[in-house]
Amino acid sequence: MSRDGPGLLLRDLLRGDDPQITAVVNIIAHVDPDILLLQGIDHDLHGLALAELVEHLSGTGAIYPYRLALPPNSGVPTGLDLDGDGRLGMPRDAQGYGGFRGQDGMALLSRFPIAAVRDYSGFLWRDLPNGQAEAVLPPEALRVQRLASVAAWDVAVAIGAQDLRLLTLHATPPVFDGPEDRNGRRNEDELWFWLRHLDGWSPDGLLPLAPPFVLMGVLNADPVLGEARRGALTAALSHPMLQDPRPTSAGGAAAGLPTDTADWPEPDPGNLRADYILPWSGFAVAGAGVFWPGQGDPDRALLGGSDGNGASRHRLVWVDLVLERPGER
Repeated sequence: MSRDGPGLLLRDLLRGDDPQITAVVNIIAHVDPDILLLQGIDHDLHGLALAELVEHLSGTGAIYPYRLALPPNSGVPTGLDLDGDGRLGMPRDAQGYGGFRGQDGMALLSRFPIAAVRDYSGFLWRDLPNGQAEAVLPPEALRVQRLASVAAWDVAVAIGAQDLRLLTLHATPPVFDGPEDRNGRRNEDELWFWLRHLDGWSPDGLLPLAPPFVLMGVLNADPVLGEARRGALTAALSHPMLQDPRPTSAGGAAAGLPTDTADWPEPDPGNLRADYILPWSGFAVAGAGVFWPGQGDPDRALLGGSDGNGASRHRLVWVDLVLERPGER
């Protein structure tokens, strides 16, 4: 839900006839999640576009009384020529790729109250323990370059008397760079940030993370295919405090692998698993899936477009978790 300029997403929402928005709303209403992390949605200062989207969802019966949208790093100027093309103020010179502030941001919708938020989007890449920034950034960039290409939030959602921590991110694609693999290294370090946190390091000096929590977002890394550096992903998928429900779909199986979550052109990069929900290992997982109906499934029309990419190339990933408390579930 990103557009070519600020305010255009709100314009399209208000018009009420945009086929992509219709497809997005229909998918969300069909899957009906209690907590939803939206990726690639333009951010505006007063949250007008997100509020209008919530109104569209309410019209389908999908009610989300709580929402969060903090300013992302995408489109935020650094004042430097980060890509070395001799021009300043271009999309690749921003903290995260973007033609304007807030393009391709992140938002959270919830049916449970949002209790507390820690926003790590301003954390500098150079300050990550054992990070890779110094291998690819000149001194002037090291002083300003943030780690999160879009955002990094620790959001506590109050479910009864218990807080569920959502560790969220949208990592940069590990491509569109040179042999130094700057984007590949940053992509990997955006995930290492949360794994270091799980292992006891704290970016702000506060107490280490305590369960229950869920690590979720666009990692833009596939376990086998694609150009990502897979060290952090392999560590996440085998981390003792996390579990991988391995959501699957019939549409993904028909197009590539059942665990694929994004439909890109063949052969490069092809369909990949790029989107993840990794719950705390102590959770009971009641179900998991990728909303990607196969050919012949009447729900496939909800995807929109002749190729099934009317809403997005990325598919909605869902996981059902059981939060156990004494005497109840």
